[in-house]
Amino acid sequence: MTATDTQAIETQATDTPEDLSRYHRQMLLPGFGEAGQRKLLGATALVVGCGALGTVIANMLARAGVGHLVIVDRDFIEMTNLQRQVLFDEDDVANAIPKAEAARAKIAKINSQVNVSAVVDDVNHTNIEWLAGVRPDGSDAADSPAGRKVDIIVDGVDNFETRYLANDCAVKHGIPYVYGGAVGTVGASYPILPHTAAPGTTGETPWEREGKATPCLRCIFEQAPPPGLNPTCDTAGVIGPAVSIVANFEVLETLKILTGNLDAVSPTMLNLDLWGNTVRQFKVARAYDISDCRCCHRRDFEFLDGKFASGTTTLCGRNAVQITQKLGDGQKLDFAEITKRLEQHGSVNGSRFMLRTDIVDNGEPYELTLFTDGRAIIKGTQKPAVAKSIYAKYVGA
Repeated sequence: MTATDTQAIETQATDTPEDLSRYHRQMLLPGFGEAGQRKLLGATALVVGCGALGTVIANMLARAGVGHLVIVDRDFIEMTNLQRQVLFDEDDVANAIPKAEAARAKIAKINSQVNVSAVVDDVNHTNIEWLAGVRPDGSDAADSPAGRKVDIIVDGVDNFETRYLANDCAVKHGIPYVYGGAVGTVGASYPILPHTAAPGTTGETPWEREGKATPCLRCIFEQAPPPGLNPTCDTAGVIGPAVSIVANFEVLETLKILTGNLDAVSPTMLNLDLWGNTVRQFKVARAYDISDCRCCHRRDFEFLDGKFASGTTTLCGRNAVQITQKLGDGQKLDFAEITKRLEQHGSVNGSRFMLRTDIVDNGEPYELTLFTDGRAIIKGTQKPAVAKSIYAKYVGA
């Protein structure tokens, strides 16, 4: 993947970084000061996804003065996004502006000291290392939007496949990764300082030298749930405050990591249910020791290698795209559960072999046909990115 394959639109900082007055209240905090603020201004963060979580993350990181943000998202803005996606407005919907580009334009008005690279693309196993500023051999990718290896990856996505990709990339290349997710009224977040060496040995990252390395995402969740089992915002709904709390927790942990305050990084996983009035911190530190993690123990980067990657094929003459979603061995979709969700959007027809329903998304009609092995045909578009978006919204990924 090179710069000619994915267009990155950039906003260059225009205000001098020597003027730190806008960060005065932040610099008063312990662990910040001028030294911490300059670390932020010299840092690069990859924000993967710019929807509900990603807009809050990008907004707050820009206001905090993280010097370079690489924001990646494949989607356009819809009216239903505005309830929780805080960087967008009705003009963005009317003008059909991609989310990453709309975020870049808004941030340019918020903080002129921040460089923003907006990439309108699908994050997958062929490009995530390049987006993170590294080549497979670990060297810097100078032609990437970041120009070098990013200092952190922050999760703003809505599916486990991309999260496991980010986790693989983080562990392989020694990049901190802050996980987060929210749907309905619940959410979770966890900062990951990855182990980069074999168990029993110490890697060369600052957090490993200080004994602060943590379990990776696959230590905690060994396998992603198959599509259809996880609710999505489009099938279960989502309340804005849950998104904002999770995203701001991600931002807080990101600022701790980028300023070098590793002692302050949370060792627990935040889990909240705002409707049920519960906030819990789960102790997960032992997950690394008791697991035989394929990723950080065995150094087997299955998602980064494309083993579980979903594929797309444009069906000639049918105005349709086929999606091949790879499931785990022996897994099948739960049609009963998926039917209950899809019925909220219209009638669902089918048999034990397939389901079919009509969906109107952002004013455009589509026909979704779903098979038990995870394969789907989305009729009404020839664009793979649109088809993958429909799949992620209404089936899950």
